[in-house]
Amino acid sequence: MEKISIYVLTYNNERTIERCLTSLQWADELVVVDSYSTDDTLEICRRYTDRVYQRKWTSHQEQYQYAADLATNRWAMFVDADEEISDELAQEIREELGANNGQWNGYIVHRRTYYLGRWIKYGGWYPDYEIRIYDRNRGGWEGGLHAKLKVNGKVKTLQNCYLHYTYRDISDQIQTIDRYSQTAAEDMLREGKRFSLAHILLNPPFRFLKEYIFKRGFLDGIPGLVITVSTMFYVFIKYAKLWELQKGLKENNGIQRDL
Repeated sequence: MEKISIYVLTYNNERTIERCLTSLQWADELVVVDSYSTDDTLEICRRYTDRVYQRKWTSHQEQYQYAADLATNRWAMFVDADEEISDELAQEIREELGANNGQWNGYIVHRRTYYLGRWIKYGGWYPDYEIRIYDRNRGGWEGGLHAKLKVNGKVKTLQNCYLHYTYRDISDQIQTIDRYSQTAAEDMLREGKRFSLAHILLNPPFRFLKEYIFKRGFLDGIPGLVITVSTMFYVFIKYAKLWELQKGLKENNGIQRDL
């Protein structure tokens, strides 16, 4: 039977981390990398594993890869601190790894999200899936804000979902949008992307139509509307911050003109 390591990143996750770690006790190895939490996250983590480390946050890709490199088993899985692995998914993972025989190098897993009192079934949040389980010899982390696992070889999609207990409330979501939009704007600037009036005017309403109408986000009621409008705002504000960063760079260079 192939052994599997699971690694988790944490920062002030006392609201969700115990549920997460409780659902991971079937793993052969459990690694936690904490970015110097100021709440009870670290104390909770140490009750579930002695493989707890602290590292200053640098970037998503670097933090994920650092945690992955601490794992000692060939197979690894990444789980967020606000996620839970169901018994059904844990059993499926064990069965798949036991029957693999080198046929697959990674596994895609679907995510189901709980927000504002209900499981989200439509819109931009469902279906939501990505590679989460992989042979560490054949894969690693790439990208910026939305870093992803890149696996060389064949991947298979599992049947069971993992569960995501996202933002505490709307205020928590707004604060996260502020942080993530800043990181996204900095990533775009670093990649040489330029602000465009067309992007800030057209991309947000297109995102609303895509997720609320075409992906039927309206079927999730008011939570579906909140999700779609907040996503549209995120798209708008990341381009606004890109403009702000570019304007600031020009001013630092002594150029005082509008874009």
